[in-house]
Amino acid sequence: MDVPNLRSAHIIATPKSGGISIVATFLIGVVTIFLIADKVIVRQAYFYGFVLSSLLIASISLYDDLTNKPFAVKLTTQFVAVIVVLWSGLVIDQISVPLLGNVWLGWISYPISFLWILGLTNAFNFMDGIDGLAAGVAVIASVFFCVITFNEGSTFVYITTYTIFSGALGFLCYNWAPARIFMGDVGSAFLGFAFAVLAIIAARYDSSHTPFLIMPLLLFNFIYDTFFTFIRRLLRGERVVDAHRTHLYQLCNRLGYSHREVSLFHYGMCIVQGLGAVWMVNTPSIERLYVFAPFFLFQIAYSFIVIRRARKLELL
Repeated sequence: MDVPNLRSAHIIATPKSGGISIVATFLIGVVTIFLIADKVIVRQAYFYGFVLSSLLIASISLYDDLTNKPFAVKLTTQFVAVIVVLWSGLVIDQISVPLLGNVWLGWISYPISFLWILGLTNAFNFMDGIDGLAAGVAVIASVFFCVITFNEGSTFVYITTYTIFSGALGFLCYNWAPARIFMGDVGSAFLGFAFAVLAIIAARYDSSHTPFLIMPLLLFNFIYDTFFTFIRRLLRGERVVDAHRTHLYQLCNRLGYSHREVSLFHYGMCIVQGLGAVWMVNTPSIERLYVFAPFFLFQIAYSFIVIRRARKLELL
């Protein structure tokens, strides 16, 4: 049970094990794929690495939900799951850079892949703080990623993404404000981890070869909020590992906007980012980073407005 405290956005003790349903739906889906598919399966080393590490991150997160271990302990155990992915060979080995084209990363692909997977895992975890937000964004991002990878000729990623969409949508029915159940770390950390690894598989190891930057754009509002809040707290000399209520979405809620209003606002951002991702697919590789520009400018304006209002009301 998630018992409310001073940092909580809810006032009634609420079950926080709903993410198990998302993980279970994913597991049923990938086991079915493994048993009956022929052309859908990627190389077995990649398949096992992805599935086992995803279940490992879910198990670690469920244990944390039950025991409330310090963040440092949770972060250390997440390292193990990420290392399993890298050990299986799933890494970001090239990236498109304006003016330079496709750049091979060499040995640096391992630390970059490590930071990408670990970062998105925790970003999704941090953004799961109000009713319906993380689950709804997962649904929207899954829809766009599923459609994009299918149109690009995917034989594995699109159907795996569909299992995540199904689990997240079913869970959202019970998590929409006022939430009857929360997903907990077992759901949020799993979703962030699965999306991060699927982005790598889609780019290099699936038949679709979907641009890697699609996923960062689909989840750009989550990534920006997490990074912006981390840097702002770091510059203020705060302990960044301590729990707080100063993410941009949390400040919006504390400014008087309801859980539904904040979640719907982020759904809107996610839909527009999805349309941007569709645009990005048809953009030459050396120009894809430019697609982020309007979304980045919007996030800067959004964060400026929220922080100014929060300071005026002495919420910071």
